[in-house]
Amino acid sequence: MKLMYALWGSDLAETLRSPDAHTRLARAGATELQVNVVDDDVAAANLRLSTYDEPVAAVVSVWTETGQEPITRELTALADRVEGWIVEERVPMQPPATADGVRFDALSNIAFLRVPAEMTPEAWRRYWHEVHTTIAMETQATFGYLQNVVVSAITPGRRVDGLVEELFPMAAMTDPHAFWGSGGDDAELQRRVTRMMTSIDAFGANREIDVVPTSRYHYDLR
Repeated sequence: MKLMYALWGSDLAETLRSPDAHTRLARAGATELQVNVVDDDVAAANLRLSTYDEPVAAVVSVWTETGQEPITRELTALADRVEGWIVEERVPMQPPATADGVRFDALSNIAFLRVPAEMTPEAWRRYWHEVHTTIAMETQATFGYLQNVVVSAITPGRRVDGLVEELFPMAAMTDPHAFWGSGGDDAELQRRVTRMMTSIDAFGANREIDVVPTSRYHYDLR
């Protein structure tokens, strides 16, 4: 089972990467941990969107074979505020392997998606998975793409229906050509942006969306 959490608080970049936190999460039943934190390495990122009163400071993914309650308790003790979900993961583009505890050489953007009022959840998921995924990978310089459909919320908080993680070259923080993979060609850049924005509009991902630029770390807790 995969769990994902949005966290708020100070010093989370250090707290969530600490051996003590990993020991506590392992004892709570976590077998794998992914920490995505807003830190100095991604401070220059141009794309930041928030629907929350305070922007998300970290996103934690936890894999467990037991249950969510102990994991949720431990993360709640580490942060000022936590919202979490049980998710089903799809990996259309597998990120490259990186050693445990080593920062991925990437800008990892995590977007919080919500089904618009005019679409059914089924139609929304179908468009996201069967149409938009290909467009996103063909129009951007991503080298890792993961989708997480929310099965159920495990804490009170704002509704979230999906979370997507996209890995970009670090230069994509400030260089549109590096973000869109357009190779310095302004006409190609515009073509890619137009195609992507049209698709985003088609399933309501242009509204009620959070985009959190993060640094990404992975840990095997077994």
